Amino acid sequence: MNKLRNCVWILFISALLFAPVLNAAAQEPAAQEEAQNVELNFMQRFELKVDAVGASLNSAVGGVLFYDVMVWDNGSENDNQLPFIVLWLVIGAVSLTFIMRFINVKGFLHAIQVVRGKYDNPDEHGEVTHFQALSAALSATVGLGNIAGVAIAVSVGGPGATFWMIMAGLFGMTTKFTECTLGQMYRKIDEYGVVSGGPMRYLRVGLEEKGLGKLGVALSILFAVLCVFASFGGGNMFQVVQSKQAIASTVPFLADNGWVYGLIMSVLGGIVIIGGIKSIARVTEKIVPFMCGIYVAAALFVLLVNFTEIPSAISAIIVGAFSPDAAFGGFIGVLVQGFRRAAFSNEAGVGSAAIAHSAAKTEEPVREGIVALLEPFIDTVVVCTITALVIVITGAYNNPDAAYASARAANNGAMLTSLAFEQSISWFPYILSVAVFLFAFSTMISWSYYGERCFTFLFGPRASLTYKVIFLIFTFLGSVASATQILDFSDLMILAMSFPNILGCYFMAGKVKDKLNEYMSNLEAGNFKTFK
Repeated sequence: MNKLRNCVWILFISALLFAPVLNAAAQEPAAQEEAQNVELNFMQRFELKVDAVGASLNSAVGGVLFYDVMVWDNGSENDNQLPFIVLWLVIGAVSLTFIMRFINVKGFLHAIQVVRGKYDNPDEHGEVTHFQALSAALSATVGLGNIAGVAIAVSVGGPGATFWMIMAGLFGMTTKFTECTLGQMYRKIDEYGVVSGGPMRYLRVGLEEKGLGKLGVALSILFAVLCVFASFGGGNMFQVVQSKQAIASTVPFLADNGWVYGLIMSVLGGIVIIGGIKSIARVTEKIVPFMCGIYVAAALFVLLVNFTEIPSAISAIIVGAFSPDAAFGGFIGVLVQGFRRAAFSNEAGVGSAAIAHSAAKTEEPVREGIVALLEPFIDTVVVCTITALVIVITGAYNNPDAAYASARAANNGAMLTSLAFEQSISWFPYILSVAVFLFAFSTMISWSYYGERCFTFLFGPRASLTYKVIFLIFTFLGSVASATQILDFSDLMILAMSFPNILGCYFMAGKVKDKLNEYMSNLEAGNFKTFK
């Protein structure tokens, strides 16, 4: 009965999302071919069809998520755009930070102690360690959003967007704490030790406890559907297309043979994701420190070479945040770009990380939530800020040269970042190619787990293999679609997940706060056993 009810909801939600898509998908390739007056081969027609679907879907869903809340100045000369979803994320992050009494600051040092293994008990239930859970979640967030997304945000919103990215990261630490604590509180462990947890679990069970069972069912299914779509888009196709474009600059063969890259990524991804979260965690705990080390070291080298420019870059970031140039959309435009890009990068409020953290070995839900608050700090406050400084210092965001202008026009953030680094490290494109591949691959395999958990929540455990096959098909599709359409689709699906998730966090914030107070009292009293 539950599966039948889930299917009805899925069909309803899918119909709303895809209603305008089918007609455009059928007509767009023919229209473009006629306009160009050329004969297209099969692969070119396939690319056009994929782009047509993406464009129509983005138009339909984007009209809702990016509805301009500031309706009073519509049509005016200075028409500021404040999308509903950005306001939703900002209010959610700030509100939860005050409710949890700034646990993002108070719990920071304790989080580091937990990640180092001080409280790791191998006898506790779960599938992965605190560090592995953090690595798996970070591998999904520390990705091309840090390289490509930041470059796009600064080029569109100006240097000031960096400041709002940092602010979004700091407040997002509390959002991440709340959702990952809930993920642990309401997780389910089957007889084989396999963990199922995340918003699709705590929205249904937690709201049912509050007498809101029907709302909980609707929100949990909505979240699961959006997460599956997001795993195909932002967690998969976006990673493939952006990494392919970046690597093609050093491997020209891929420029006209992107399908080869898609095939390679599909095969490698399949080898890892078939093994589930334990296999993914073993890979990510090695890849994440290595790839972050490579990228951050190169970025720090560029900053050291341009050390004298750092003060002026910081000044441009601060001034731009509060007195932005009209060319970058004014104050609201800069704020929106910063929060939008931070949300895509660290996913605070989206709820995806709660799926990974629910699998951690612990009997203390709050402890895992405290570990999770490190993610936005590492992802946004550290990695994104370093990238933004490089983009601002080198002037890549507004460089008039053809190569830079072309990268900005195509929304090719990875190429824009590569050009910025190349000013100080001539051979950096080769380093970036390795880093980009690792970023993209690690993000893909972690998002495959998120999507698979949501897919099995909707259709049962036996649907796991079906999902993985579909996911790998979309990996290949990512190699033949345009960056702009996939970037937009990624934003839409990932940001949309925050609507049901943050709503659930509001309803259950009181219970999380009670658990937090109890945990901190026990910590201060020294009631927790240590192992290192």
